[in-house]
Amino acid sequence: MSEIEPSELLPSDRMQEQALKGAVTQIHRGHQYAEEGDTFTIEETTFEVTTVSERTLGDLTDEDAQAEGMDDLEAYRNLLERAHDNFEWDDDSEVVLHEFEPQE
Repeated sequence: MSEIEPSELLPSDRMQEQALKGAVTQIHRGHQYAEEGDTFTIEETTFEVTTVSERTLGDLTDEDAQAEGMDDLEAYRNLLERAHDNFEWDDDSEVVLHEFEPQE
């Protein structure tokens, strides 16, 4: 377990703010950016990474998109296409799920 910078896992200020509000509780990334048990602190709140697992884009659901602060999977997909040059959604593309929660 180690302390990581919040920006390593949550790359935008918007996502960090949404994590503080409880609207973002996970993120899928193209690579693994944390280990289970790692912590990060945003303002005065410390979060613990509770789950790190490999998935594919085809595994994602509306619930996953909502846990990342989006309305649904279609909105999530559109965001990825806008945020990454030359991105094409491929259900077989591997991603890494990082779930986290605030520590009491």
